Amino acid sequence: MFSHNLKPGNIKIPISEIEWHAVRSSGPGGQHVNKVSSAVHLRFDIKASSLPESYKERLLKFRDKRITADGIIIIKAQQSRSQVKNKQIALERLYEIIAQAIITLKKRKPTRPTKSSKEKRLDQKKK
Repeated sequence: MFSHNLKPGNIKIPISEIEWHAVRSSGPGGQHVNKVSSAVHLRFDIKASSLPESYKERLLKFRDKRITADGIIIIKAQQSRSQVKNKQIALERLYEIIAQAIITLKKRKPTRPTKSSKEKRLDQKKK
């Protein structure tokens, strides 16, 4: 189980819901680069996941180029030469996307200036 502290509450995402594909990394690397598939593509289907419905709705509305129109998060990680490290990097990015999508911003309460602050402002203008 992959789990992080996603607020509010502890959300756990089963590894079975994450689809992995090992691909060859792009860029320079010499003779070794053509033999080893160290880059990783992570695919996470939001609609078929075990996330709460409210989180799914927010994720599907969330504007991110890594979320397709079908509701699938696709992340490519190729920073490291190690496939295991690239998997960990991809999982961390998935966590970041989900964490950003489920943050609820406080609604702004409109306030009015106090009578004394208005008077002070007008006094300053007169001076």
